[in-house]
Amino acid sequence: MKQFNQLCVWPATIVGKDNVQAFNDFMRDEFGVRSAYECEVELADGRNDLLFFIHNDDVMKFAVKRLEYGIRWWEDVFYNNQESQYPHHITQKYKKTW
Repeated sequence: MKQFNQLCVWPATIVGKDNVQAFNDFMRDEFGVRSAYECEVELADGRNDLLFFIHNDDVMKFAVKRLEYGIRWWEDVFYNNQESQYPHHITQKYKKTW
């Protein structure tokens, strides 16, 4: 069973592939969660969003804390019909992650 199932979106956030470990360390230190960097997506308007997963066992402790940073669940992006902002290959790849 996959241990990282909760896909998250952090709007307007750039990490860069060279800083993945620093990102994971930040998530551990700031939120007390295990994270898995997935990718960064440039939207049509030029905004860059970060996609990452949270470990299944850490989702509940992350659920409220994430809101202060504007981090959203991927399924909320779809629920609010905002998926059209993302490139088609991204929406198709992550369409059923929840």
